[in-house]
Amino acid sequence: MMDIIENGTERTPARYLVTSALPYANGPVHIGHLAGVYIPADIYVRYLRLKGRDVVFIGGSDEHGVPITIKARKEGVSPRDVVDKYHGLIKDSFERFGISFDIYSRTTSEIHRRTASDFFRKLFDAGEFVEQSSEQYFDVEASLFLADRYITGGCPRCGADNAYGDQCEACGSTLSPMELLNPRSTISGSVPVLRKTSHWYLPLDRYQAWLERWILEEHKEWKPNVYGQCKSWLDQGLQPRAVSRDLSWGVPVPVEGAEGKVLYVWFDAPIGYISNTRELLPDSWELYWKDGGTRLVHFIGKDNIVFHCIVFPAMLRAHGGYILPDNVPANEFLNLEGKKISTTRNHAVWLHEYLDDFPGKEDALRYALCANAPETKDNDFTWADFQSRNNNELVAVAGNFVNRAMVLTHKYFKGTIPARGELEEIDLAVARQIPEIIARVETMLETFKFREALKSVMDIARVGNKYLADTEPWKLSDSRRIGTVLNLALQICANLAVALAPFLPFAAAKLAAMLRFDPPAWDGIGGVDLLAPGHDLDAPQHLFEKIDDETVARQTKKLRDRELENAAAAANLAPQKDVISAEEFERADIRLATVVAAERVAGTDKLMKLTVDTGIDRRALVSGIADVFAPEELTGKQIPVIVNLAPRKIRGIESRGMIAAVRDASGKLALLHPSNRLPDGSTIG
Repeated sequence: MMDIIENGTERTPARYLVTSALPYANGPVHIGHLAGVYIPADIYVRYLRLKGRDVVFIGGSDEHGVPITIKARKEGVSPRDVVDKYHGLIKDSFERFGISFDIYSRTTSEIHRRTASDFFRKLFDAGEFVEQSSEQYFDVEASLFLADRYITGGCPRCGADNAYGDQCEACGSTLSPMELLNPRSTISGSVPVLRKTSHWYLPLDRYQAWLERWILEEHKEWKPNVYGQCKSWLDQGLQPRAVSRDLSWGVPVPVEGAEGKVLYVWFDAPIGYISNTRELLPDSWELYWKDGGTRLVHFIGKDNIVFHCIVFPAMLRAHGGYILPDNVPANEFLNLEGKKISTTRNHAVWLHEYLDDFPGKEDALRYALCANAPETKDNDFTWADFQSRNNNELVAVAGNFVNRAMVLTHKYFKGTIPARGELEEIDLAVARQIPEIIARVETMLETFKFREALKSVMDIARVGNKYLADTEPWKLSDSRRIGTVLNLALQICANLAVALAPFLPFAAAKLAAMLRFDPPAWDGIGGVDLLAPGHDLDAPQHLFEKIDDETVARQTKKLRDRELENAAAAANLAPQKDVISAEEFERADIRLATVVAAERVAGTDKLMKLTVDTGIDRRALVSGIADVFAPEELTGKQIPVIVNLAPRKIRGIESRGMIAAVRDASGKLALLHPSNRLPDGSTIG
């Protein structure tokens, strides 16, 4: 039975368990991660703590999976070297930035290995998995099965080269390795072969009906992007999902006959929330994971919605005894200067670099990313907007108000808070506004609308600025009236010090220190009696500092320089392939063929079906050239075709051959054709 606390008509959970997505420990954290996950989570947790709620904030690094092993291969080190390096960097960056985790651990810990193994074993023993054999790509040269990210090839949707076995980064399509055109191993560069392997699967289809009721009927309050993505997956029908992989890096599958297999990272990683809680609270962790009075909230990006709303709940349901997430307030993506943030192209603002380049300006970035958070749609971060928000909002609005109130109090009352006289209507109006704003902030925070909540907090400073501008205490001659105005202004500052704390913790602490003020809990603000008359203030300081054009220019130049470096690297010709013998080359049967007919493949952007006369027969082949050539441009052309390539089905079409074309480093394509027409079937070589 849920343990709840009655608060009037409001039912408040007995405790909160807040998790944030576990970042891969294969690189630093960038602003997209911060805006999408970590700043919203930290704001929410800091607010709950101010409300006096029992809350635990769980974080940690995801240290298994193929991205880790790929990074290790590229750097010529072990996976352990990679995760140790980046776990330390990420943890340090979060601490410097003020992300207030109760624990930031890792999935390579011994307690996680035990927890994940026990979780798998419980489901295995209960018969919750199904074992299936399937053919998967195997690299004969490297002697291992290839994970999705170790296979690249042509995208069957858009025709782009170098799509991964799980996703095409050019068009964003989700893929399977079997769909790739001309797949190759990223480890050895060889063409992989299909071999049988067995794995355990979580039959998500068994949970279809339950998930439909739980999500579509019981959680209609979830954000539209979250609810909509879940509904889309459910409408398509859920399929069994593998929980093991053929890899050497990860949590070993804890059953006999599973040598060389580890837990699939999507199964392993969310269990990290549980193991990290166990590490933090070894004696009471079950209270947060198994007691009905706990509210579980996952903060994630939109690419993790399915795992946290469908897959992980199904895992918890299958295991039994665990609570389910109450809300999953996922955000959309943040772009950078009009382009998608890319770790591979180094098109990002890395947190550790920002902290080094902008010492003491942690809150400037927190403010800009929250004020422009991608809560309902993808948003764009620009350095110009960052500078504008800092200078025109933080400095000119909040900083200006606090500075005027402090400086005037030191000027007229030597830094001692004056007593209030009789309040006039303008004073009473301001006093009424503050609790209304605080209530609005609270409503926004409780419903995960952090951007609107921050805007309302800034309204406190706006009210204060307008109050000083309307009363003009510097023009008054009545010291009692001046004292009344400044007393109210300082009371507004005290409210601001608490209301800012979830969003801008460094500035809030600085303001509280200037006021020599011990901030109350959240429920203690909203009034105008937080500071007692006769209380001495500290010396005025600027709450925020301007960011100049030169500083911003350095950051934009850094991005431009990286783009130039990427362009220069892309312009380089591909390296020579491995030497082959004349006999090997002669095995390729390349002939001139005439394109008899050409048509676009329905449902694709780049695929073209060509019917060609090879001189020896007429056959169909599929090529990713529809984005460059129209069908009518190709009909009648003579082109080289490799005719003895093994047939392959592409979008239901048996493709028997491959055209020979030229593609430069930028992706531009040109077809080869003879200057004089020759008989179809003429051999090349």
